[in-house]
Amino acid sequence: MAGLRERKKQQTRQQISDIATRLFMERGFVTVTVAEIADAADVSVNTVYNYFPTKEDLFFDREEEIVERPATRVRERGPGVSAAEAILEGLRRDVAERSPWIGLGGGWHRFMRVVQESPTLRSRLLGMHHRMHDRLAETLREETGAEPGDHTPELVAVQLTVLPGIVHRTVGRATDQGMSTDALVELLLEKLDAAQALMSETVLNYARKPGA
Repeated sequence: MAGLRERKKQQTRQQISDIATRLFMERGFVTVTVAEIADAADVSVNTVYNYFPTKEDLFFDREEEIVERPATRVRERGPGVSAAEAILEGLRRDVAERSPWIGLGGGWHRFMRVVQESPTLRSRLLGMHHRMHDRLAETLREETGAEPGDHTPELVAVQLTVLPGIVHRTVGRATDQGMSTDALVELLLEKLDAAQALMSETVLNYARKPGA
């Protein structure tokens, strides 16, 4: 259990993050300064930088969780489950539960508009995707014991990290079109089923965990 000091640090970090997000959504990334965020959070600028080394870190405050999500799902898969199945089923749960991280919790349209307005944020988002791929490829290599010269983990990871992108792009386009959440959920599940149907048996069965 975290001590009082650690809980206070987490509360301060969350408070700064929440305020920064609100300001970014209201006024855009470029126009909001770190000094304004510090003032609104009633902390010093140095305190903000202690928790978030860059302004981009304030915007993508859950970057590590997002980057690690596919790899984590593979590591935590149950016996008899392949890497592809773990990621697909995780995404299906996210869709069914209307998870905010895939854009079904409200505010996604504005979030992505702020990203598109900033070349810095667009570059950061692309870098996050590359890191997601690298972490998944590393995990697949570890889970299968692949030799250093085996390119399979890297190539399978390319195909599997496309899946979250399909979900996010679909949410963005559907939101632009005014699609209802129920209709969007149905569309996302259809697309995930279609994506699975198009995968080769090699990809679908790769890194299947023994024991079932």
